[in-house]
Amino acid sequence: MSNSDDKNQAASLPVGAPPMDVEGQTPASGVSAITRRSRRDDLLKRGSLALRGVALFFSLIAFIVMVSNKHGDGKDFDEYEEFRYVLAIAILSTLYTGGQTLRHSYEMSTGKQLLQPRTSALFDFSGDQTVAYLLISAASAAIPMTNRMREGGDNIFTDSLAASISMEILAFIALALSALISGYRLTTQSQI
Repeated sequence: MSNSDDKNQAASLPVGAPPMDVEGQTPASGVSAITRRSRRDDLLKRGSLALRGVALFFSLIAFIVMVSNKHGDGKDFDEYEEFRYVLAIAILSTLYTGGQTLRHSYEMSTGKQLLQPRTSALFDFSGDQTVAYLLISAASAAIPMTNRMREGGDNIFTDSLAASISMEILAFIALALSALISGYRLTTQSQI
């Protein structure tokens, strides 16, 4: 900027206004912007941790309900590949969300990063996307078989199947929301 531009800018400021920096912001507004960003990042980290904790809870419940769905009248979830798929994905989701919850809890409590920020954001986003897809895939594969079984007779076996599938859908919703947060964090990650 030339000297005459500085005089014109100074003349356009109201009397008693604080001086502006090169970007046209007052020093106080720059500090408040940094503070707002720090608060937003902290809120996103806490929200992501909470969503992964919720997904862990629902995945664990889906796993427990499906494994315990063995009845003396000859009905067993092991006889159907759709329900074995639900169980396998519930186990995978429980392991993934449990590991992520532990990692993020450790990072938030100690302030130490286990992974580089860019790598962490990429891992979170791709992991959330993959496991969320697998959860909804398993649930959608098992729903038609459960509905056909319910037509023949609604009993505790089919109720347990429906409960396990429902828990996987709720885990999917939590991980899908977490994937949105991790996607946002990935795109706003500084390149430096």
